[in-house]
Amino acid sequence: MSSVQAASAAPNLKQGQLKNLVLATLASTVGFWAWTIVGPLSKRYAGEMSLTPGQTAILVAMPIFVGSIARVPVGALTDKYGGRLMFTVILGITAPLVLLTGLVGQLNNFPLLVVVAFFLGIAGTVFAIGIPFCSAWYESNRKGFATGVFGAGMVGTAVSAFFTPRLVEATGYMATHIIIAAIVAVSALLCWLMLRDSPARAGRKVEPMMPKLKHAFTLKVTWQLCFLYAVVFGAFVAFSNYLPTYLANVYEYDPTGAGTRTAGFALAAVIARPIGGTLADKFGPKIVTLTSFGGTIVLAMFVAFQPDAEHVYGPLFLAMAVFLGLGTGGVFGWVGRAAPAKDVGTIGGIIAAAGGLGGYFPPLVMGATYNPDNRSYFVGLTLLAVFAAVAFLLALVVRNGGKTNENDKPVEQTPAK
Repeated sequence: MSSVQAASAAPNLKQGQLKNLVLATLASTVGFWAWTIVGPLSKRYAGEMSLTPGQTAILVAMPIFVGSIARVPVGALTDKYGGRLMFTVILGITAPLVLLTGLVGQLNNFPLLVVVAFFLGIAGTVFAIGIPFCSAWYESNRKGFATGVFGAGMVGTAVSAFFTPRLVEATGYMATHIIIAAIVAVSALLCWLMLRDSPARAGRKVEPMMPKLKHAFTLKVTWQLCFLYAVVFGAFVAFSNYLPTYLANVYEYDPTGAGTRTAGFALAAVIARPIGGTLADKFGPKIVTLTSFGGTIVLAMFVAFQPDAEHVYGPLFLAMAVFLGLGTGGVFGWVGRAAPAKDVGTIGGIIAAAGGLGGYFPPLVMGATYNPDNRSYFVGLTLLAVFAAVAFLLALVVRNGGKTNENDKPVEQTPAK
């Protein structure tokens, strides 16, 4: 086929790009809000149920767990059925789960609330839908931009941290869950009515899910990017969910004050993410990712010593959020170029799951290593610095991390040994 014929056969991606990217990002924002409604109310649950720091950490971590594991099949299902259907289904399931969380939360039954929080985690799988959905709408040299902008939907964690405790104060606990559930339900309807899958999907042969998953796990790049994303996105998710508890234990903030500061942290990371994706398009994801981990190592150790003054620890946390945000955009800027086009959803879902799992364990570690006598999280923050250092070294050897252009195609990866 000549270059002229190839150009004429190529799908027209320009029409519908922006609309679908914006709608998908809004859907992700709502999904992340629902996914993280437990964290901002953790102090309320701890007080009413007399929970230990370890129990509180388990409760906060539960939605993260299932939201992580389920990203693998959801990413593969998105390859098969498309983002429009999957966004609608996942948000449609999430809405009643938000209501159920509110109902069970009023019973002061910790084991039952943990079970419900576990299933609420399905809301977090919206990320695995949006990555292949948005990536398919953009050319190879703009996929980092697309996934970076979509990734800004994690601002839902900031929305949750800021608005959830305020809504509880203004309208009451159960009314807040009704409002959030209604927003999620409306978002599901809008996804069905307004989203459209990329024309690049037309005519693509759909393969069975299990062979695609098995193939993805044989690729070395899948495992490499999984570890990088587990550290950088895991740290973001962990802080976004556990920071209210951290601030309450270390600096004695009330839920509203802690939520406001957590929202600032999440917002800084959200703003940095599309910047990281755009920089990855221009300079290559490797340099962006290395910068992210280098900054995280230094800042984690500064924060570990828990400075007393807010004008000191506040900017440190915000700077860490920026470096983590750059890293999340940088690492996912690697996926679109390193993964075969037909496997982006599957591999993206696996990597997204690794990121979520990376956010599952830190709250448990923070709760288990917390020193109540000194109000210290030194051990947990030091472990973050250590893992960031290992990730920094790994990022040096991952392939396809340099500059690219619109004619570049993903290099076929060799199976992992």
